[in-house]
Amino acid sequence: MPPSTTSINWATLQNGSDIRGVALEGVAGQAVNLTPEVATTLGKAFATWLSAELSIPVAELAIAVGRDSRLSGPILMQAVIDGMASLGCRVLDVAMASTPAMFMATVLPEFSCHGAIMMTASHLPFNRNGLKFFTRQGGLGKKDISRILELAEQGNFPIATALGSVESRDLIGAYAAGLVQQIRQSVNHPDNFDQPLQGLKIIVDAGNGAGGFFASQVLEPLGADTTGSQFLDPDGTFPNHVPNPEDAAAIASICQAVVTQGADFGLIFDTDVDRGAAVDADGRELNRNRLIALISAIVLQEHPGTTIVTDSTTSDGLTQFIEGDLGGIHHRFKRGYKNVINEAIRLNAIGQPSWLAIEASGHGAMKENYFLDDGAYLVSKLLVELAKARLTGRRLTDLIATLQDPHDSQEYRLTILAPNAQAYGAEVMNQLQAFVAAQADWAVVPNTHEGVRVACQLPAEHGWFMVRMSLHDPVMVLNIESNVPEGVAKIAQRLQAFFSSLAELDISALER
Repeated sequence: MPPSTTSINWATLQNGSDIRGVALEGVAGQAVNLTPEVATTLGKAFATWLSAELSIPVAELAIAVGRDSRLSGPILMQAVIDGMASLGCRVLDVAMASTPAMFMATVLPEFSCHGAIMMTASHLPFNRNGLKFFTRQGGLGKKDISRILELAEQGNFPIATALGSVESRDLIGAYAAGLVQQIRQSVNHPDNFDQPLQGLKIIVDAGNGAGGFFASQVLEPLGADTTGSQFLDPDGTFPNHVPNPEDAAAIASICQAVVTQGADFGLIFDTDVDRGAAVDADGRELNRNRLIALISAIVLQEHPGTTIVTDSTTSDGLTQFIEGDLGGIHHRFKRGYKNVINEAIRLNAIGQPSWLAIEASGHGAMKENYFLDDGAYLVSKLLVELAKARLTGRRLTDLIATLQDPHDSQEYRLTILAPNAQAYGAEVMNQLQAFVAAQADWAVVPNTHEGVRVACQLPAEHGWFMVRMSLHDPVMVLNIESNVPEGVAKIAQRLQAFFSSLAELDISALER
C-alpha cells in the first residue's frame, strides 16, 4: 500500500533543489512515496511558502503547473492543482510543457504568474517523478525546498473562503513563438527574414519526452526541413532510448539519424528540455566539452573577455581553447548545475562579467536569458550561428576547429562502505594528496573548488584525474582524461596502488 501523508518521511523526497520520488509501482525494491495525496499536500505547501515569501495572500496568487511525458504526470499534476486551488489560488493548467517554459510563465506578460511548478524527474526511469519550483527570481534553492517539505509535514494550511479558479493555457506555444522571434531577429537574414533556416535539414530527437514541439513549433516556422526527426511523440515508457543527451545509446541514435538522413544538423533533448546537445553534418556529437566550446565561442564573439563558468570535470583542452584561442576566462567550479549558475551570478555581482554558466552534462544557462538552464534556448544560439555560417559559406564547427579533444576519458564511481561517507571521503582526499606529493610527475592543481584534481605530466599519461564526492550518493567519483593512447589506463593502473589499500572503498569499477 502507498504511504499516507502521516507516515511519509518528507525529507527523503528532497533531491538537491528538486523534489523527486517513486510515483509508480512495479520496480523491485522501490516503494511508491510520491502519491496523489502527497502531491496535493506539496501543492498546498508551495502555495503557502510562496504566500509568505511574497507577502501576498494565498488567494491572490497565480501559479502555473505543467508536466513532461511521464505516465504518472496527469494524475499527479491534477493532484497538485487540486491542492493549490483548494487554498484559493488561481491555477494555470498548461498541460505538456518544458521546465524552461515553466519559468517563463512567471515573466511572460501574458502569464505573469507569481510561481510555477514543473512535474518532472528529468532523465530518471519511467516510474519516477518530481516537482521543480520557480518564482520570478528563478529556480528555488535547497533551503527553499527544505522549507516547503517542512510545511508539507506540518500540514497547517490556511482555510480558503472559496476555491480558486483553474484555467487551461497554451504556454508551450507562447514559449516557442518567443524562440522563433529571437532566432529571426538574431539571424536577420537579408533575403528571408521570416524563414532563415530554409534550405537546412535539421533532425530532432525528443526521446519521447516533452521536446517534440521544437520541430513543429520552432524549426518548421523558421523554414527548416525536419523530415526524419524521431521520437517526437510523448511516451512515458521511453521505449526507444533514455531521454538523456549524455546517454551513449541516445547520442548514437541521433548521430546515426543525421548521417542516414543526410541532414545538416541534429538536436537532442532530455525529457524536460532543460538540457540539449547537437550533432554536426558528419554525424559527430557536439556534446560535453565540444558543446561548451561551441557556445563559448559564440558568447565570446558577443562579449569579448567574459568569464565562462563550468563544472570541475571539464578538460584542459577546453581551458586552452577558451583562454588561449578565444581570449576569455575559464572558471571551473563545483559540479552541479545550480552551483555553476550561482557562481556565475556571484561573479557578475562582484563585477566580473560572466555571460555563460554551463555544466558538462549539458545544463547551460546564459545571462541574457535569466540564467535559466534552457536546452531549447541554448540550441537556438547554435541555430543562429548555423544560419549565419551558411550565408558566408562556412561551417558552424569552424568555430571550434582549434579545440583539442582528449584522446580518451573515463568516469569511475567508487562506493564508500564506511558508515560516515562524508568523513571517510574527506580522509581519503587527504591521503590522496600525500600520495600525489610522493609522485615525481604528478602535481595537485591549485584553486580546485571540489575534490582533488591532479595533472599527470608523464608523456605516456599526458592528462589529469580528479577525485570528488558525489553530490547525492555515498560515492567517490574518479574522472580520468588523457591526450594519448592508453593514457587513461596507465593513470588508472597507478591509482590502483593507492585505492587498493583502502578497505572501506569498493574499487571494483576501477578494476574491470
